[in-house]
Amino acid sequence: MSAALDPVRVDRLKKAYAVRLLDADALTPPHPAEHRPTHGDVVLAEVTSVGYHEVLELADGRKARLFVGDRVLVAYAARYAPDHFEAELPDDLGPCDLVAAGGILGKVRSGNAAVSAPTTVRPLSLLAGPTGRPLNVADSALPAPPPPGRRVPTFVVVGTSMNSGKTTTAASLVHGLTRAGLRVGAAKVTGTAAGGDPWLFRDAGAALALDFTDMGMATTFRVPLERIVAGTEALHGHLTAAGVDAAVLEIADGVLQPETAQLLDHPATRALADGVLYAAADSAGAIFGVHRLQGDGHQVLAVSGLLTQSPLGVRETQAHVDVPVYGPSDLRSPTIAGELLRRVTTPIPV
Repeated sequence: MSAALDPVRVDRLKKAYAVRLLDADALTPPHPAEHRPTHGDVVLAEVTSVGYHEVLELADGRKARLFVGDRVLVAYAARYAPDHFEAELPDDLGPCDLVAAGGILGKVRSGNAAVSAPTTVRPLSLLAGPTGRPLNVADSALPAPPPPGRRVPTFVVVGTSMNSGKTTTAASLVHGLTRAGLRVGAAKVTGTAAGGDPWLFRDAGAALALDFTDMGMATTFRVPLERIVAGTEALHGHLTAAGVDAAVLEIADGVLQPETAQLLDHPATRALADGVLYAAADSAGAIFGVHRLQGDGHQVLAVSGLLTQSPLGVRETQAHVDVPVYGPSDLRSPTIAGELLRRVTTPIPV
């Protein structure tokens, strides 16, 4: 770990989305001491082979092609991605893997058979913060929001797994509520650093779109639950402080993923959530998830997700659940979005 930050080459670094909030013009010298990587540590690394991830998502959202020898500014973290890689924090600062295009370094533990070997890197140096300790993405987290002065109707979107249609569901609801005349805020509260989701929320009309990286987390896999809960509450607080009329929160991965299950069951999340939309890839997953969430006391408002591409899947689902099944175009309707809002703002008779 002896590489220095050559001023001539600093402007050629490929700075990843995961570390986008760091001031690239104020990069400090490398951290000199031996150090075991911790979640969110910022690291300068060199690409040694290009595998599954052929591009790096830059701070500005551009997908930059990777080449052997490229120097990248990325962050250490674990990753949960059944469709891609399961990865843990490395035990040391030795060679490791690029496990997400948003700029996450880890050690691959398992990979989906459909993907190729990971892109590999050689860490060159941790970066030092102003106090001399390793620089971490948490150092650039947003400050705590002001105490909420009002109740904002809040929808939570969860699903069966990654790639089940959660983000499309959330963005479609944002668009429908916006078309209904509301100022809407959206946040992805768990997952792996990637800009596509919050940018889609903005494209859909969100007045403010944030994600967990704004709270100083590169990913949320293996992060202590209380930190994820605190991040969720803070993200919601920032949306509220921005004056939104409604909030949409997406929880990544699936209801069986450890952090997702624990977050859904946490009293703080239950206090924020007024209703849940459930995204599923197929009818069996939809039926399981709706019954599980209802059994845990959540108000499930509707089913959506990839299954809505199949009329047969929709009919199978609708025959076994007591909530409507809406496709993206349905949720983008101001009439349907407005009805969902009415359901979470109208007191339930006792």
